[in-house]
Amino acid sequence: MSDSVNPPRIGGWLLLPLAWLIMTMLTSALVLALYLRPLFDSELRTTLFSHADVLLTQWLISLLTAAAVWLYSLWVCWIFCQRSRRLPRHYIIWLLITVLLALKTFAFTPVADGRAIQTLLLALLSAAVFVPYFKRSQRVKQTFIQP
Repeated sequence: MSDSVNPPRIGGWLLLPLAWLIMTMLTSALVLALYLRPLFDSELRTTLFSHADVLLTQWLISLLTAAAVWLYSLWVCWIFCQRSRRLPRHYIIWLLITVLLALKTFAFTPVADGRAIQTLLLALLSAAVFVPYFKRSQRVKQTFIQP
């Protein structure tokens, strides 16, 4: 069969963005589990629901953000494996979302500055490498052609 009927398999350098996507998806699942923990621990649940609405609102926004990132990462992984032509655009959007979340973590989350900078630099580095790759690579253009 011709190459136009059977696009190249996902391999080579495309395994790196797929690995980054899977790693981020697993990290998002862990973060989601951490945000769900107060629902199953009575002491944490009491603390969360006994304080002002501000704490509950912040927790709910964080929970919904973590769930949205996890679901979007799962969907991007699905279309990656399907070799959908929509993938390059959505992968770039996904990378930009990870950069925005890393910026939010750096600016607003009470974590050690070293850890926040490390998260931000990893997100920026991955976006700096993978965005041009997905925009210009012939391998990407030939692999992701399914409707």
